[in-house]
Amino acid sequence: MEQTFVMFKPETIQRRLCGPILQRLENKGFKLIAMKLMTIDEDLAKEHYAEHSGKSFFPELVEHICSGPVLAMVWEGDGVIASIRAMMGKTNPLEAAAGTIRGDFGVTMSLNLIHGSDSAQSAAREIKLFFNPEELQTYDLSLGKWI
Repeated sequence: MEQTFVMFKPETIQRRLCGPILQRLENKGFKLIAMKLMTIDEDLAKEHYAEHSGKSFFPELVEHICSGPVLAMVWEGDGVIASIRAMMGKTNPLEAAAGTIRGDFGVTMSLNLIHGSDSAQSAAREIKLFFNPEELQTYDLSLGKWI
């Protein structure tokens, strides 16, 4: 079963949008297997966003993700990576389609609410950054055979 890392950024927490966005992911049929509310330190932020190191927006990106609590999660399901990326919408909320998370709730490019892994390799790397293996839960959904 495919797994992905999803993070609600500080603006999602501040705007109290966790519930509506979580509901969208659950309604799609994905299984939540790990979740923690945390404040990211600068070292973890730099490691998480290492692919952007050296780019002009990197310092702002690190500062923002460390500015308040985030909700880090691992979701599981068939095609979960591509599906959640589609549900998120384009990175720039002004370009994101209505019906997507960023299209419906996003404000600006720097306040785009949510991060989701873009590949299986990224998901594996990001999950290991934020969770220990024993924090990932294994269980059956009672509705699993109908989803």
